[in-house]
Amino acid sequence: MRVIVIGAGFVGNSLCDLMEVAGHNVVSVTKNETDSSTACDVSSLESLTLLREEKGTADIVIHCASSGGRGADLRIRYQKVYVDGCRNIIETFPDSRFVFVSSSSVYAQRDGSVVDEESIAKPLSVTSQLLLQAESITSEFGGSVARLAGIYGPGRSYLLKRYIERNAQIDGTGPESDGRWINQIHRDDAASALAHMVEKSEMNGIYNVCDDMPMLQRACYEEFDRRFKHGVPEVKLAIESKARGWTHKKVSNSKLKETGWVPEYPSYFDALDKDNELLSSIIGT
Repeated sequence: MRVIVIGAGFVGNSLCDLMEVAGHNVVSVTKNETDSSTACDVSSLESLTLLREEKGTADIVIHCASSGGRGADLRIRYQKVYVDGCRNIIETFPDSRFVFVSSSSVYAQRDGSVVDEESIAKPLSVTSQLLLQAESITSEFGGSVARLAGIYGPGRSYLLKRYIERNAQIDGTGPESDGRWINQIHRDDAASALAHMVEKSEMNGIYNVCDDMPMLQRACYEEFDRRFKHGVPEVKLAIESKARGWTHKKVSNSKLKETGWVPEYPSYFDALDKDNELLSSIIGT
């Protein structure tokens, strides 16, 4: 199978490795050319046209490009990379299967409920609204959407980094608050879920990609305290100005698991115990 991975970054690069090991012909794409990737700007129809002329068609195209961090122009970058990017890919590769990598931030629930692919998605933040718009473009084309929970892995763990730096907090209004539900996915499991979707052509529609065990903030930080002895953070009012909004929900991965996918790391602490690179890359041990 010929696979084009647009956005061979933190997750995309691992996906390329899995696809190559599986024997597929993989075209790795990044915004700037590297020794192992071809340059292409997904927000530019002309750039994608040049990519097709150079590399040819594909059986499947996976869009997992990043918006490129934070900043005042974040909304503009979301529009270009995700909304315009999906339109451009579909126009350039109309005969290919298409998978768009989105985010579980499109679920705006704040009541602690379980959300699945049938749950209402009405995000309040502009960035998540743009992701939902890109999802709609993908669905209208007949493509698939992977809604990834918070991604962590070697060199990247927002939760642990903030805790070690003593910048963490439990969101709430009273000292006994357990905080919000945290939904995560290890980089390698995110890549394996996408590879699974590539292999199963019948997997159209939307799929949540997260581990088996959402965590309440308090439970997470109490386990951090048991391991690292930095105490349990104080309860403070939630930071509602986050780019993707403030939410409180448990994301279900049941639909994805019913297709045969199984995470290597069912929970965050499974990964902390078994991924030898994860802990050392965050705290420098």
